[in-house]
Amino acid sequence: MRKNHFHLPEGVIYLDGNSLGPLPKKAAERVTQTVGNEWGDLLIKGWNEAGWFHQPAVLGNRLAPLIGAPQDSVVLGDTLSIKVYQALAAGLKMRPGRKVILSDTGNFPTDLYMAEGLINLIGNDIELKVVSPEQVEDHVDDSVAVMMLTQVDYRTGRLHDMASLTRKAHDAGAVALWDLAHSAGALPVDLEGCKVEFAVGCTYKYLNAGPGSPAFIYVRPDLADDAEPALSGWMGHASPFAFDIGYQPSPGIERMRVGTPPVLQMAALDAALDVWEGVSMHEVRARSIELSELFIREVENRCPQLKLVSPREYENRGSQVSFAFKEGYAAMQALIAAGVIGDFRAPDVMRFGFTPLYIDADDVMKAVAVVEDIMRNKSWDRQEFKQRAAVT
Repeated sequence: MRKNHFHLPEGVIYLDGNSLGPLPKKAAERVTQTVGNEWGDLLIKGWNEAGWFHQPAVLGNRLAPLIGAPQDSVVLGDTLSIKVYQALAAGLKMRPGRKVILSDTGNFPTDLYMAEGLINLIGNDIELKVVSPEQVEDHVDDSVAVMMLTQVDYRTGRLHDMASLTRKAHDAGAVALWDLAHSAGALPVDLEGCKVEFAVGCTYKYLNAGPGSPAFIYVRPDLADDAEPALSGWMGHASPFAFDIGYQPSPGIERMRVGTPPVLQMAALDAALDVWEGVSMHEVRARSIELSELFIREVENRCPQLKLVSPREYENRGSQVSFAFKEGYAAMQALIAAGVIGDFRAPDVMRFGFTPLYIDADDVMKAVAVVEDIMRNKSWDRQEFKQRAAVT
């Protein structure tokens, strides 16, 4: 429990760290230092003297233990969509002649959009096959080039068995690509042990690096010198300051760099990762299970109007719990107005994230009391709560 490491507004119970983590107190200090002491005083010298240029790999090595990755196999930068594109393109290139990208309806839509865009660009009769999460294993065969899955379903929290499905993909000769957006910082991940080829993820959810913070990409070390980055950006060049006309990829994971690193966001991430020093992901997982089980039990006992849509068995879900309610959007707005912050996903899902770094059992019980009050009194049934905002 490291609640004192975070800026948490008075009177707020924050159950939305699965969407945007709260501000680590040191992050504001670190960014201010980077702006004033580095950008301000060093100016362009900051690229060398403050180590800006090497941040993507340095922070990749700091993040690696949280996702079960070896050193020098993770690099930071750009957005998650870009990293999905890079990993998927590299995976397809590794399996010439195969025509199927296999995914599921629980995948985050942007991953599917990036796949569609890549297919439209390269053509070659590549097919995106999207099946239900329960059907993935049955559709892994020798036509599949890349199995592209999000480990934890963003809507329901349903958790895929990474080890089993990756093994199934490998048995069929396919490449495994995992999106860890709702896994990194939420539960133990073992990329190295599962022999996953590619993984991607963001740092603004459970890792608490702030809105717009950089994404990460992992490439299995034995593939890193040969994986083609697809987006051949300046920062991924073997010698970017030689200014060669032709592109030559950097050796290893740094070939997956594309654009200029977001220095201020990386400063925030560096501070956010300080919070994780000495933290066991297995302990985090155990505590998040306790909190989510408590929440489910109490909500179901007190609020029969809400229907659990997350898997009931804790081993089959991540660190979030989702309930369905026809007026879920309005109910969530009423909760937020009352100081319990979760979020909503169409068409009717109310999501609640359980992040033991700053949420405890007392928070859970207080949140349940507010949920019960709003549902019992139908205080969500007000026009102001039904007016949809741009972000839900």
